[in-house]
Amino acid sequence: MNASAIIFYLISACILGAGLLAVTARKIFRAAIWLLFSLVGIAALYFWMQVEFIAAVQIIVYVGGIVVLIIFSIFLTQQSGKEMPRPPARRIVFSVLAALFGIILTGLLVKQYFTDNREHGPFNTSMSEIGTQLLSTTEHGYLLPFEVVSMLLLAAMIGCIVIAMKDKTPVSSTQTDSR
Repeated sequence: MNASAIIFYLISACILGAGLLAVTARKIFRAAIWLLFSLVGIAALYFWMQVEFIAAVQIIVYVGGIVVLIIFSIFLTQQSGKEMPRPPARRIVFSVLAALFGIILTGLLVKQYFTDNREHGPFNTSMSEIGTQLLSTTEHGYLLPFEVVSMLLLAAMIGCIVIAMKDKTPVSSTQTDSR
């Protein structure tokens, strides 16, 4: 086994371990931190594959945007330090079955469609080509999905603010009138 394969397996083990801990953590803040480590591991995998632009986007959008938004949402709720309740056994069984189905389906798809791309070499796309396609309004451009994602993030942020600003103890009219 060469050094490149060892690095790949180490990064993959970190990603899978952090992802498993994110799903099984009993405290919601710890789950968000494990998600952060998993997403950083995915960025490390992109760096290892020498796709620096995608790795930078992974760090900026997911680690810097989504996870920070999740952490702020956790802190804005009243139950940020409490443990999450244990799910019922029925939900655990269905979760395990769904995970096994996903693993089997992914394995079948990889076996059917995986091709060895060693003859193509590294990715040869310049930043100007990526920027032109990302902000192009032609049929092959990605301006509309880019704007949809920004609207989704804005809606999530507004939702977090609305949830955080809700008063948990409503004031009744009898309390205000009895002086």
